[in-house]
Amino acid sequence: MKPTLLTPETMSVKGLDLLKKIQDDFIGLDTKYKLADGTISPRIYLDSTASTLMMGAAFRASKKFLNHYSNTHSLLHFSARISTKTYEWIHNKILDFVEADKNEYTSFFMGSGVTAGMNRVAKTLKRLRPERDIVLVSMMEHHSNDLPHRKHGGKVIHVPLEKNHQMAGKINTQILEKYLEKFSDRINYVSITGLSNVTGIINSINKIAKIVHKYNVYLIVDAAQMAAHVPIKMSGFNDKSKEIDVLLFSGHKTYAPGSPGVIIARKSFLSAIEPEDVGGGMVDKVYPDNYFVTKKFPDREEAGTPNILGAITLGASVHILDTIGMENILEEDKNLIQYTMNELNKYKEIHIYGDTDIKNCPRAGTISFNINGMDHGLVAAILNDYFNIAVRNECFCAHPYVQEMLSATHKKELDDCEFKDNNLSWKMEPWMGMVRISFGIYNNKRDVDILISSIDQIIKNKKKYQEQYCIDNNGDYKHINFKFSSDDFFSLTETIDNEIKIL
Repeated sequence: MKPTLLTPETMSVKGLDLLKKIQDDFIGLDTKYKLADGTISPRIYLDSTASTLMMGAAFRASKKFLNHYSNTHSLLHFSARISTKTYEWIHNKILDFVEADKNEYTSFFMGSGVTAGMNRVAKTLKRLRPERDIVLVSMMEHHSNDLPHRKHGGKVIHVPLEKNHQMAGKINTQILEKYLEKFSDRINYVSITGLSNVTGIINSINKIAKIVHKYNVYLIVDAAQMAAHVPIKMSGFNDKSKEIDVLLFSGHKTYAPGSPGVIIARKSFLSAIEPEDVGGGMVDKVYPDNYFVTKKFPDREEAGTPNILGAITLGASVHILDTIGMENILEEDKNLIQYTMNELNKYKEIHIYGDTDIKNCPRAGTISFNINGMDHGLVAAILNDYFNIAVRNECFCAHPYVQEMLSATHKKELDDCEFKDNNLSWKMEPWMGMVRISFGIYNNKRDVDILISSIDQIIKNKKKYQEQYCIDNNGDYKHINFKFSSDDFFSLTETIDNEIKIL
């Protein structure tokens, strides 16, 4: 019997079949809460851009691993051998996932998201080329891909965005290149997001890499949002100028809460200088007056005992995403985004932020909006309290980006504010922010239909809902009568005590 030939078409079908199977296998999808009207219903989780739910299959894989748990960096007993070999496999799996050549790149773990890794990268590249004192980032960056460069990288210049009818879109590559031409001998690197955490707008990272590399400048990509939504190709191009130099993503945004942040970087960058962090596992020899850093990757970059269990969960999740196929995931994601935007656009009271021409400006995973005449915090509170829909609001750790886009709906309020006042709190102005809905692979059109129906109720009964809320001292909207107690649903001490009782 001849083996079945796996063509791209059959692989896509198999991937879609797996996607359908895995969509309901996430912990917390059936969690129920009591609402302000007294009803009890399962939550609809639309806050995946902040953090995704745990993939059930990945969680079960990590639980099975615990039967063999041991620290890594040893092959001399059975459990240590299993841990060490599995931990090594995960690093290689991640390189495959982002298509990074194992001869040129290494992957290693740090922190719990992108922030710790980005601080490390900024310090490393500054030490690598100290004579270059400028870093370019875009106006759409999360603070984790802005502040580390301000503190460690040098002078940061923000690259503006394309505009379509005054709506912010992708990074303006023409202006980016003008900055590169003007400061070519001073710019060390460009650091950009692959996918905005506010609008879901996708940047063409390989196209940008080609532009950047013309000027002997490095490209860093913050893929915290991109990794779970869009196929990534760091290397393997006929045109090597399209390659990405450094890429980072977050395990907890890739269906593996509790897992570490990931850095994929050129070995040549890291080999040229001593690692920022030192400690156990990253040295070959230590003497009273000297020590020698190992040349082995990724060991030299991971000082101390790693987050082994978190890495196991991440490796399992990434393997499943890779098996499904990121092309399949992106296609489903784009369809859901388009459907949602079509439904939201039926309401003249709703303003969607960012360029809404998806063909010209592709999106995935995220949409931010406001309802005219209602503060973002109030809308988010109503969606939670009355409809059990979990969304996020405010400025999403992207203050300059949000502020720029709010000019489309709150120009007068922005003009009246004195943003030069360094003591200004973003909580002081209840209108200053947006409502963000964001999807994971567990979301579907039914979730969107419930969301749209809920928004419809809010718009039609605006005054009724507004009368049920006040603003507390922290600037948050609180229901006048409805009180939610976390202890009614989860108490760590009670949970532990109950576990002890059944021992």
